[in-house]
Amino acid sequence: MFRTPIRRMATAARQSLKIGLIPADGIGKEVIPAARRVLEAIGSDIPKPEFVPLLAGWEVFVRSGTALPEETVEALRECDGALFGAVSSPSRRVTGYSSPIVALRKELDLYANVRPVISVAANPEEKPAVDLVVVRENTECLYVKQEQLVPTENGKEARATRLITERASRRIGKMAFEIALGRPRKQVTIIHKSNVLSVTDGLFRETIRQVPADSNGRYDDVKLEEQIVDSAVYRLFREPQIYDVMVAPNLYGDIISDAAAALVGSLGLVPSVNAGDKFVMGEPVHGSAPDIEGKGIANPIAAIRSAALMIRHMGYTSGADRIDRAVDQVVREGQVLTPDLGGKSSTDEVLNAVLKKL
Repeated sequence: MFRTPIRRMATAARQSLKIGLIPADGIGKEVIPAARRVLEAIGSDIPKPEFVPLLAGWEVFVRSGTALPEETVEALRECDGALFGAVSSPSRRVTGYSSPIVALRKELDLYANVRPVISVAANPEEKPAVDLVVVRENTECLYVKQEQLVPTENGKEARATRLITERASRRIGKMAFEIALGRPRKQVTIIHKSNVLSVTDGLFRETIRQVPADSNGRYDDVKLEEQIVDSAVYRLFREPQIYDVMVAPNLYGDIISDAAAALVGSLGLVPSVNAGDKFVMGEPVHGSAPDIEGKGIANPIAAIRSAALMIRHMGYTSGADRIDRAVDQVVREGQVLTPDLGGKSSTDEVLNAVLKKL
């Protein structure tokens, strides 16, 4: 009842489902194979999956000089969906390098990053204490990566372009309202800082506020709220139950969704999908975690839930429900958990526990 039936892509009857797998860097190489195993285990709930291994990431850049090979992009255009692991983008500037996940979102027009943050209630009949969805605009804001470094008489001066368009704001607003329609509370909260950034955030806010008026009554049952971003973060930790669907520009959405993960115990639990009108790519919210890479203790649950979210978006609700129920049972029982959740189990042990529940 409290899982998010996000807007489903039109999916014709088919014999197979072609899914691109991009483990990329770090623990992505450990958690994406786990997600694959779970998709293979749900049998007839989805068409027979056909997996296509693909390359991207920092390690690929070091070897080849490109973080996102053109062959990967072209192969994805022939797939029905994809799963992306994690990328180890350096914090320093590296000539020629650009984040492959940011590039993929633009290449495939995956304009929405949808991140459900849902706690697991001790009693499966109870409502979760935290049940919200962050809908993040995925293609604009400061992530257009238009930066320059200018020498001045007072030293170096760094500048960045922040892009907000009416088109992108309108379609992410519509995505947020569509998601809210499928949830019990039916509430959308716009996150912005238009009291300071009156032009860019002002356009984002005003455009989304106009969405219900242009919907011919479709969203009349959805309550619209708004919150200044710094106040929203404070209230997120103090009273997360006030939020249902939060819609935000790219940077705010990135920060808020990572912060919200603390409310449910770990980034290792939180899934996402990068969604457009014609394609969807699951992606766990966590990073590449180089400190635990190769130790076999990475939490696979975010990747497994991202696979469920991907097939839910494609219209395969029963398979997604089965995966979510299995994961919830493992988390609720608390016997097989990775160290990020206070347990001592390995990646494979958690995977096997989920498979057993399936």
